[in-house]
Amino acid sequence: MGTRPETPDTCGAFPRLSGRQIEMLARRGERRTVAPGEVLCAEGAECREFFVILRGKVAVVEDGRMRRVHGSRRFLGELGLLAGQPAFNGIVAYTPGEVLAVPVPELLDLVTDEPALGDLILRACLIRRSMLIQYGAGLRIIGSCYSPDVRRLREFAARNRLPHRWIDVESDARAETLLRRFGIGVADTPVVIWKGTRLLRNPSNAELARLLGLRRAESSPDMCDLLVVGAGPAGLAAAVYGAADGLRTVVADTLATGGQAGTSPRIENYLGFPAGISGAELADRAVVQAGRFGVSIVVPASAAELTHADGLYRVRLAEGGARLARTVVIATGARYRRLTVPRVADFEGNGVHYAATEQEAAACAHEPVAIVGAGNSAGQAAVFLAGRVPKVYLIARGPDLGTTMSRYLVDLVRRDPRIEVLTHTEVCAVDGTRRPESVTVLDKETGLPRELAARAVFVFVGARPATGWLGDTLALDERGYVLTGAEVASSWRHPTRRPFPLETAWPGVFAIGDVRSGSTKRVGSAVGEGAMAVHLIHRHLEEP
Repeated sequence: MGTRPETPDTCGAFPRLSGRQIEMLARRGERRTVAPGEVLCAEGAECREFFVILRGKVAVVEDGRMRRVHGSRRFLGELGLLAGQPAFNGIVAYTPGEVLAVPVPELLDLVTDEPALGDLILRACLIRRSMLIQYGAGLRIIGSCYSPDVRRLREFAARNRLPHRWIDVESDARAETLLRRFGIGVADTPVVIWKGTRLLRNPSNAELARLLGLRRAESSPDMCDLLVVGAGPAGLAAAVYGAADGLRTVVADTLATGGQAGTSPRIENYLGFPAGISGAELADRAVVQAGRFGVSIVVPASAAELTHADGLYRVRLAEGGARLARTVVIATGARYRRLTVPRVADFEGNGVHYAATEQEAAACAHEPVAIVGAGNSAGQAAVFLAGRVPKVYLIARGPDLGTTMSRYLVDLVRRDPRIEVLTHTEVCAVDGTRRPESVTVLDKETGLPRELAARAVFVFVGARPATGWLGDTLALDERGYVLTGAEVASSWRHPTRRPFPLETAWPGVFAIGDVRSGSTKRVGSAVGEGAMAVHLIHRHLEEP
């Protein structure tokens, strides 16, 4: 493999463990001697052990090439280790030495039992996943920027925070070389290549999830105490509290864990995180916590119908099959509305985005961008992107950001010289060839148009509830949000008691978070509703 120096620590990604911390881990693992070239974890395989280097050096490899070398008192692994996903990198002994091998279940117990050490390990694993995403490790998605299936696959990978690289057959010379290696033509794209050996032709999201260990439908129970539909902050909170209380809990989500909050670059006003936390990190931490309590998470799993029979609820899934549960929590949230401007659909996934994460920021290539919207999501995106591009145009239809955006965000936006706020303004056109090159806006006060040089457009123009799958089974308000508590009195189906708060027209079915009528659209309140729903579920289950 050649000689390569040991990688220095980068923002906490590669910390050295103290002697005491190694002793804590040693109680849960075993020491092993290793020889040069010995494979501790193969690329693409699920790694079932956490390794700490006691003596010698260990290399991290990708596609057979050495990425970095670590020495004594460092540990190996990233987020996939804790989530049960195949390894995006391999781990190979570089010199003779000794390692400490800790089974992953023991490591997950340690995260809870030893908070300081657990947080150090978890934080490093999260940072390493971000680094893998930033340099495009993992999957190769090959296809045209004009293909809807390419956009679908890229969105699925991005929302699930899967390291990947898109290779555009329209402009990237590497595409032809890779396709020739597998004996396929451009007309056969899109394709997904995994670890240089496995190829999937236009896979469904479910097929891609199975390849990467996300879809665990086969291992989850057919019947459970609590089925949570939706894996945003509200749904994940309900799952964690439910499983911690001993309920057999399954979570199903159409696309990814984290919901809309998972796409937020920085949540500044969530209690307990004075420096803020990204939505992705919050979601990843919640997923690890849920796994610690035995929650089964199935992604993708799109709810298609809710029915009731013999004292159980049945949720039919669009991907096939169904789930039976004693109680159901609906936490499907809301979906961002599309921008109704000509040609916007042509650029979706290739310059027009509905989220602002590291992956979208990397695609901007340090060029000016436009953000459409005036809510908290738009403000968070503006502040985040202003640190990565030279110019951000924030386009708002209303006269004042303060009516729709939290004050702290308004202050951050107004103070940043790279952000130009355009109020009383709406988008008229998005122009470009392969991707956006300019945005034309209209000042509603003067009637004058203006052309902005923007190479990407981020859209945050409101949301609609994800309740289409419910049909007319539950009571909804005039905007399609689920009614709960006292508001369902006229359609309530229990003969002897009134509905609990958060309970829908069907006893034992609760709605929480953004999907619920009258909810506060904040992460903190969503998490609180998840905890409250579990308390009420116990009251429901205790009924004779």
